[in-house]
Amino acid sequence: MRTVIAEDQVLLRDGLARLLRSAGHDVVAEVGDGRSLVSETVRLRPDLVVADIRMPPSYADEGSRAVVLLRERFPDLAVMLLSQAVDPLVVSRATRGRSAGFGYLLKDRVLDSDTFVRQLAEIAAGATVIDPGVLPDAMRGSDRLRSLTNREVEVLGLVATGRSNPGIAADLVISRRTVDAHLRSIFTKLGIEADPDGNQRVLATLNWLGGAVQKNEEAPGR
Repeated sequence: MRTVIAEDQVLLRDGLARLLRSAGHDVVAEVGDGRSLVSETVRLRPDLVVADIRMPPSYADEGSRAVVLLRERFPDLAVMLLSQAVDPLVVSRATRGRSAGFGYLLKDRVLDSDTFVRQLAEIAAGATVIDPGVLPDAMRGSDRLRSLTNREVEVLGLVATGRSNPGIAADLVISRRTVDAHLRSIFTKLGIEADPDGNQRVLATLNWLGGAVQKNEEAPGR
């Protein structure tokens, strides 16, 4: 898997490069700003981009803006965004209704390198991996998400990370039948047609989340 890493912190960038190379992946470029990320990705056409959201010169959203540009130009490009904070708006802008091959993780919650490498491989294969913290954070701006029970929020968060129904049942120590019931309730409350396919469930979740974020952006006084 040919990968471009975009991270301004040299030690973290070197660590990511060593981790991926030790797993047998080809790191074709290591850059420290959004402009270089775009130019190197255009030049090298990698399979995957791993990018920090905040990079020089302003340390605002250069990484995510570069990713939005690249995903518009190269629809098949797989992307993993790394962040220090939960930002549902970044997810909405970067996916724009197309969540396949996309990941968003909080740096301080990546606790296992083997799991992280596996998640990168899944994203490169077209899966979606979203930090579950994005969904509870978005609840503050949405009446429909606030209608979910605490357990339903947990289930929805695991759905967004790409977990299967059996995986969710194991994580929450509940039965598969209970997971199915929670999902039916979630889809009903969110106005989303239930679909047994995992990728479709994640896509529906992200599409709904993007709509909620857009409404918050357009609300008066914001």
